[in-house]
Parts: sequence; structure tokens; C-alpha cells
Amino acid sequence: MTDLGGLRAGLAKAVRGEVAFDATARALTTMDASNYRRVPLGVVSPRDADDVAAALTVCRAHGVPVVPRGGGTSIAGQATGTGVVLDFTRHMNRIVSLDAESRTAVVQPGVVLDRLQEAAAPHGLRFGPDPATHSRCTLGGMIGNNSCGSHSVAWGTTADSVRELSVVTGRGARATLGQHWAGAPDGLRALVEGELARLRTGFPDLPRRISGYALDALLPEKGADVARAFCGSEGTWGVLTEAVVRLVEAPPARALAVLAYPDESAAAEAAAGLLPHAPLTVEGMAADLVPADAGLPRGGAWLFVETGGASQAEARARADAIVRAADVLDAVVVTDPAGQRALWRLREDASGTATRMPDGSEAWPGWEDCAVPPARLGAYLRDFRGLLTAHGLRGTPYGHFGDGCIHVRIDFDLMTTQGVSRFRRFSEELADVVVSHGGSLSGEHGDGQARAELLPRMYGAEMVGLFERAKDLWDPDGLLNPGMLVRPHRLDENLRFAVLPPKPVDVEFGYPADGGDFSAAVRRCVGVAKCRTTESTSGSVMCPSFRATGEEEHSTRGRARLLHEMLAGEVVTDGWRSTEVRDALDLCLSCKGCRSDCPVGVDMATYKAEFLHHHYEGRRRPAAHYVMGRLPVWLAAVTRTHSAWLVNSLAAVGPLAAVAKRLGGIAPEREIPRLARETFSRWWGRRFKEQVQRMMRERAHEFPAGAGDDAGDAGAGPFDEGDDGAGPFDEREDDAGPFDKGEDDGEGPFAEGRGGPRETAFLWPDTFTEYLSPSVGQAAVRVLEAAGVGVLLTPTVAMKKMAAGYGASLHPWSVGRRGRVCCGLTYVSTGQLDRARTVMRRTLDLMGVFLDPFLYPHSPAVVVLEPSCAAALRTDLPELLPDDPRAARLAAAVLTFAEALERLAPDWTPPPVNRPAVGQTHCHQHAVLGDAADRRLREAAGLTGTLAGGCCGLAGNFGFERGHYAVSAACAEEQLLPAVREATDDTVILADGFSCRTQVEQLAGRKGRHLAEVLAEALAEG
Repeated sequence: MTDLGGLRAGLAKAVRGEVAFDATARALTTMDASNYRRVPLGVVSPRDADDVAAALTVCRAHGVPVVPRGGGTSIAGQATGTGVVLDFTRHMNRIVSLDAESRTAVVQPGVVLDRLQEAAAPHGLRFGPDPATHSRCTLGGMIGNNSCGSHSVAWGTTADSVRELSVVTGRGARATLGQHWAGAPDGLRALVEGELARLRTGFPDLPRRISGYALDALLPEKGADVARAFCGSEGTWGVLTEAVVRLVEAPPARALAVLAYPDESAAAEAAAGLLPHAPLTVEGMAADLVPADAGLPRGGAWLFVETGGASQAEARARADAIVRAADVLDAVVVTDPAGQRALWRLREDASGTATRMPDGSEAWPGWEDCAVPPARLGAYLRDFRGLLTAHGLRGTPYGHFGDGCIHVRIDFDLMTTQGVSRFRRFSEELADVVVSHGGSLSGEHGDGQARAELLPRMYGAEMVGLFERAKDLWDPDGLLNPGMLVRPHRLDENLRFAVLPPKPVDVEFGYPADGGDFSAAVRRCVGVAKCRTTESTSGSVMCPSFRATGEEEHSTRGRARLLHEMLAGEVVTDGWRSTEVRDALDLCLSCKGCRSDCPVGVDMATYKAEFLHHHYEGRRRPAAHYVMGRLPVWLAAVTRTHSAWLVNSLAAVGPLAAVAKRLGGIAPEREIPRLARETFSRWWGRRFKEQVQRMMRERAHEFPAGAGDDAGDAGAGPFDEGDDGAGPFDEREDDAGPFDKGEDDGEGPFAEGRGGPRETAFLWPDTFTEYLSPSVGQAAVRVLEAAGVGVLLTPTVAMKKMAAGYGASLHPWSVGRRGRVCCGLTYVSTGQLDRARTVMRRTLDLMGVFLDPFLYPHSPAVVVLEPSCAAALRTDLPELLPDDPRAARLAAAVLTFAEALERLAPDWTPPPVNRPAVGQTHCHQHAVLGDAADRRLREAAGLTGTLAGGCCGLAGNFGFERGHYAVSAACAEEQLLPAVREATDDTVILADGFSCRTQVEQLAGRKGRHLAEVLAEALAEG
């Protein structure tokens, strides 16, 4: 029995880095990107090699295993363990030096591959191997697994790029590994020299042989390279502390030939024939993993063949030569760097998208990366497909066809005993198929627990026994990552799904993509960790809080892991009341970036709302939830009491504002936004009344004297908007109503004027437009009407259908209760889901007439100007009210401002603005709504420039809450604020979201504007 207190105290005393034995640290490291789960005792973040040696000494004294861990993206389970995890990403993550002349770099194990590539690029160099996880995988992990990547046909595996390694052995000894037995432990040379014949004949000859220990690298004819042999040892021989790696010359220009084939077997058979042309990549994908709108040439499978050259013309010529040599259905050559990046993203995201079958069912790794000789790949794939069919399984192969390496996620049932048994039988039979084709069980990701048990089928018992003897020489105490590679755990034990509740837990959202099962939603996260990307990539959003903090618990994956452990109940034991989960979710901005950017569609914003609902159920909430979560209520009260001027005046008094912010849970650094003196609805009502009166005067000869004197009086119609009675649904007999079909040349929004019938739309007066920035709504009305779109305000009175009877035959509708439409966003983001549903149902009642498919077979267009509100209506509304068909109809009716103009006024040409623009695409628009229509509208108006990605950091209530200011500002500083500061005076700062505009104004002192405001101004100037 481990003395946990003594272990923790010993480590804390011996190590200068962090020592964490709390539930959060342990929960974050229970899993990697595999099917396996192990609960560690604690996590150590060493600062240097001395810390590593000290930690190993303490752990050896307590008999505790040690597991080195980098980015945690391993597929086979080798980055999990039950002892102490060494996390190298926090401190040991530097590029120590880079020598362009010798083409080498010295790196620490925790450095992310992309950081090395960025450092090497100015010298025209790069690190050859590049796994799809290059933006978050670490060099230490790549060395431990002998990773490869798409360019291995040109530059080989990680082992081909390693010159020298500094390691600490299990007993704390330091060693520098290299050629000619440098750094080898006692007895290793004698072991190899006694088995030369076996080592020369016992390994399959193929480019992607990763399985087992690379003992053949120790043969004398191969230079007895101990560093190369160490690659792929998965942390079982020693702990890496520094590496000298070789860099290669990066081609100045590249071209990408996309070759189309009928299916993946045809593509696989063609791949080997392209190798004589010396391509940089030969990657394969099938149609199941490619979106329909990806723009690939016609076919059922594709090869991505990259070529390089000293010039663009040379690279293009090589790509054209490959197209001519290939027997393809169709082909295209892409030379534009942006176009190439878009295509490579399709390939890189396959590790995540492959986890879902076309019907939405789950698929899992385990037989993720077998490899065979490239010439055998077509035959192997046919046998592989046959075995899948025999077991009733499905999977979509993709991967490194030029190297004979196939990745595939298979729809194993790993939740039931019967399904796990089939998983084992299939694994055993597939191992035999791979071996029959002269292949390797692992072609890239290592053996770990997933395949190590089956290594005797590939190598035989004698070779595996040799592996065990080598392991014992390096690690006599057996404490370095035990259970991996040799003396392994069974491939069907320690599965991460076994601890989840067997029945779905009671939840509030519908989770339609996961069958209503919250556990299934949480296990979407397979650990590929795209959310841990740290670079500022234009157009990406996920995950702003991780990029601001660098902490795993504030990544999408980290939060998903904590939710998984909450459901498991072993490490996180308080269920929905867990403070560990609450604290990790506290810095989630609910930006929804993961909903679109995560390859498997994790939606942490929804999971956060779900958790907060249960966490605070029957308990007192933070003050910010009552203040900002119920913002629509407070702002409506201010409007009813006509006290906006008073609130603004009080907010301008420093001491009073400070007290209000403290009581309301608002960050003291924030300024309280000013309320509009006149709400958007009142402006609308006043404007509508003036239109009616003007029309009455112009048509006075048609009415008795004085008929128009009381136009718009209060109570004039069941849809009357406020005190002035100028409601947009006022159906008086003056023909001034919006449904008027008269010949008034377009006075009413439904009028048939000179241009014939007009398209009409409801304009949604969201809380922000209504009370805080009515100028946006006013501008939108002017632009929509200029485009020929009739604009209506959403109803404020619910209409009910009367029961059959005499009165009902004359007046089939009766007036229900009054109210205002609301998307419920502020309630959802703070987890007040019961109240959110109440608000949403009231909204559906108000819109009910227009959501009735009998009365309106085609739902009316509903234009929502605030992207976060539009996203809430599109997603949160139908997912919180899945059983109400009106919710789905309203969600389908929602249009953004740009979508409304494109759909309702397709022939309209916007006024020329002809100015540069900067800003940021709203994160909810990016994640849920899409911005294609906005980009087309900006282009048509002459607004040049690309908007930044990321999140503004304010994110509704998030940036206003006490304790969030620093992270909020850091998120804004990533992309948005630098772009704004660099903008010239004539540059338009676009920010469609109220939060984005507020953040720009408060942190940069510049005024951002909604696109509608920019176009309205251009109309006025024109």
C-alpha cells in the first residue's frame, strides 16, 4: 500500500516544480486520446532534468510507477498510468538552441512541434515528421512513439531525425544516447551481440514498422545507434530530458495534387506507383470523411500528393507530372497556400471526424494505424474490409497510403460485455491479417496497451522475450510506464467507458446528436486536443481560455475530462455539486467555438449551462447570475419606469458605480454600459405612427373628416406596441396595417408597390438592440427597407384560437397575454434553464400564429441582429424544447442580417463603402451561424480585409463577471485588439456583437459598428 502522504511530501521537498495530488490534476490525466483510462496518484511538472531525477528517486523509494506525458494525444494508452505522471508541457517546453548551419536544434521534451517549425522556418528549415496533431503534440511524445506524419515518404520517422538524446533512467542515472553504443546501459551490447541473427531477420522490412522495440538499430552495420533504438520505447526505457534533432531543408514552393479515385482500394493500389516521382506526401481519404462542399474533384476517394520545388513553377510542374502519370477519375492541382491549408485541415481533422460514422454513431481507435508494405496496401484493405463485414463492424480508412499506413476508427461497442468481447476477437483476427501481409501492428502511434498484447503474433515469443530482457536492462525495477510494450495489460481492460453510468443521467438539454445521453455527449471528446492549439489562427475560435491561461483544465478537453470523471464518480466524487468541475468551467467563455472547431463537435457551452443548472439547483447563485443572467428583466423594468437617465447618471458616479459592481458581482475594472434613452421598440412605434399619419394625410380624400386624427391611439389593435398604439400588427380599417395589400406604393411592409409584392421579415428586438444599442436596429430597418424588404416587429401579444362557436366564427382569434420575445440567452449562459424554458415558451406563444404550419406552411423570416441571440435561437431553443415543434420552426426561420439581405433581396446591390475593415467575426456566428453571407455582403460593399478569428473575450456576461477581467482582456489581446490598434483612421471597425463592440471601446478606445450601421451610413451619404 502506497504511503500517499509520504510520497507527496517527498516529492514536494525534492522537486522545484509543481506537485499536484488534488482531484483536478489527477482527473485531467486519467486519459490520453485512446480508449483507455487509469487514475494516477499525482502529477509532477518538473522544471529541469534535476527535477526529473529527483522525482524518479522519490518514486523508486516508494515503489511508485512513473509515466512521462507530453501533449496527451497518444492513441494507444501509453500516456496514462496509475503512479506519478510527469507533465513536461508546463516548464520543460523550450527550444534550447537552433543551429541553421548544422541543421540541428536542441529541444526539451515538452516543446510543441509547431513551435520548432516556427523557429526553423526563417532559416528555410523544418523538422521532417509532422503528425496531424502538430499544433499540440510535443517532441518528447513524438520521440516516445516514433511519430511520423504525412511527410514521412520524404523525411522518414522521428527516429530518422534524432541525433542525440539526454535521458534519466529508472534508477536516476543520467545518460546521453547516440551512435556506437553511447549511453547504453550495462549488458545491452552483450544482449544484442548474442542475438545478431535474430535481430537481422526478425523485423519486417517496411517504412512504417513502429511496433516493438527498435533493437535492430543497435546492429553494428547500423551504427549501434542507441538514440534511434530509444525512439518508440514509449517511456519504458528512460525519461527524456533533452534532444538534439536534425532539421531538413523546406522546399521554398509547394503544390498539392488532389487525385480522385472510385474508392479507397483503388487509391491505395495507386499510391505505391507514385513514389518514384519523389513526392513529399501521398495521403489518402475516402468520401465518408469529407464534407460535401469541400470542393474536391469528383470521386469516392482521394490522394493528397504534395510536391516541392525551388520555385512555384517547378513545384507545379512536378505536380502536373504526377497527375499525368496517375490513372485517375479526376484531379486538381492547388498552388494557392490558403487553398492548400484548407485541404490539409480536412486531412488533419480526420482523427476527430472519423470518430463519428455518417449516421452519427460512435467509432473508436484501437486499430488505428496498422501498416503494411505500400505495394500490399490494396490487397490488405480488401481483407480488412472483409473482416469488418464478417464482424458486423464499420470503419472508414484514411491515412498515409504512400507508406502503407492506414488509420481507421471502427464502430466498436465498448459499452457492453458482448461488444467488448467482439472488440477482442476482431483485434486478434486483424493482427493475423496484418502479419500475413508482412505488416506492423503499429505504423505510427505505438503499441501502448492497444496492441502490445498481440506482439507475439507479429514477432514470435522469442523476439518478445528479447524485448523483455532489454526492458529489464534499462529499468530493472519495472517502474517506467509498466504495462506498455512488454508484459502488457490486456487490450480489453482499463477501458475508459466502463466507469460511466450504464443509464443516461437526467438532463435538461435534448442532446439530439447524442441520443439524449449526456454521457455520450461527454465522451465525444476523444482527446485529440485541437483545443490545446496555442497559435493565433485566423478564423479559428477554440479554445480562448486555454490560449489565455495555458492550463489543461481550461481547455475544452480538460473540461470534458473533468465531466467524464464527474460521471464516473471515482476521482471527482461530488457529482453535479463538484467544485472541481465548477472551477474549470468558470473560465469557459461559452463562445461555442468548440462546437465548430472541435473535430468531434464537443459543445462545452451547452455542457457548462447543463452543469450550472444542476450545480446551483435549490442553492444560492453568484450575484452575477441574478444581475446579468436576468438582464432582460432589469432592463425592462428600467424602461417601464422611464428611469434610464437616472441609471446612467448613477453609473457615472464612481463610488456609486463601484458599490453597484461589487453587489452585482461585476468586475471592478469594467465600465457599466449606458442605457439608451429611447428603446428600439419605442423608436419603431413612433416611426410607424408617423408613417401612418403621413399616409392618412396623403389619402385624406378617401376618409371622413378627422378619421386620421387618432391614428395609432393606444389600444388600436391586438398587437399594439406600447403607449403610442402604433403597433406593427395594428389591423384597423385605415388600410395602414402591415398586411395591407392596397395601392399605396409601398407604405406598408406588405404593400404591393411599383416593384410588385415585397418580401417581408420580422425584426427581432433582442435585449441588446432594444435597450443598449437601438441604433443597430434602426440602421437595419433602413437598410432592409432600402433593399425592398418589408420589416415587421415581432408580436407582443399572444393570439389564441377560440373554441368553435358563433363568436369564434366571426373572430376566430382572441388576445392572449402580452410580453416580449426573448431568446433566453442570458438565462442559458448562467445555467438558469428552468427560467430559460419559461422565457422560450412565452416567445413561442407570442410567435405562435406565425409558427403554425397550417396557417404558414413556410415559416416567416426572422432577422436577428445580435449573433449570440441568433445562435441561441438556432441551437439552444430546439435543444431545450425538443418536444415543441414550434421551437424547430422558429430556429429554422432565423436569419442573420446578411442572410436576410441575400435571401429576401437577392438582386439588391449594397451602397459602396470602399474602405478597409478590421474586426472580428462573432464567435457564435463562426460556430453556429456561419459568416459566408457576411463575407459576400462585405465584398459587395467594398469592405476589404479579413476579420480576425478568436473571441473578443467579453462573451456576454463572462467578461463582466468579477475575477474574469484578466482572462477576458488576454483573449482580446490575442487577435482582436492588435488588429484594431493597427487600423488607420479611415478603417471601419466591424463588430456585430454588442459584447465585441463594448470590448473594443473599453479596451482600445475605438468605436466598433454593426455591419447594418455601416451600410445605413453609406445609404445616407449616397
